[in-house]
Amino acid sequence: MRDTGIVLGAGLALAAGTATAAADGFDWLAGHWCGGSAERTIEEVWLPAAGGTLLGMSRTLGGDTLASFEFMRLVASGEDAGLHVQPDGAPPTTFAIAGHGDGWVVFAQAAHDFPDRIEYRRDGALLHAAISGPGDAGAPLRIPFEYRRCGD
Repeated sequence: MRDTGIVLGAGLALAAGTATAAADGFDWLAGHWCGGSAERTIEEVWLPAAGGTLLGMSRTLGGDTLASFEFMRLVASGEDAGLHVQPDGAPPTTFAIAGHGDGWVVFAQAAHDFPDRIEYRRDGALLHAAISGPGDAGAPLRIPFEYRRCGD
């Protein structure tokens, strides 16, 4: 698989308040989420919105060995809006917010090889995520990830 791992004065205060309020709409993502299997564990940690942004990171372990990691930044609005991902420390790739609602969001980046779509959906104590796009020979490929709050 290729890259799976794969946002003077009173005016500024008003703009900051608007960005923070917009990012608060994604606070359902905040928390420490665990998934995977006994052989391959995955953790994602998302900090609550601050400054119009949620910060996240993930790591995948194969047994006791770090298999991959990723830094993430979700900017809700403005010039930098989107999900900025850095798998294994690579330069950031930005996925635009393609749609969102109460407890769900979809990001897209048509120019990216794989994935070209990232989605999250909160369902009570569960967090469903998926990456998708063209797989080998261009056939559609979707890889789901299921998380629970760590410790649950």
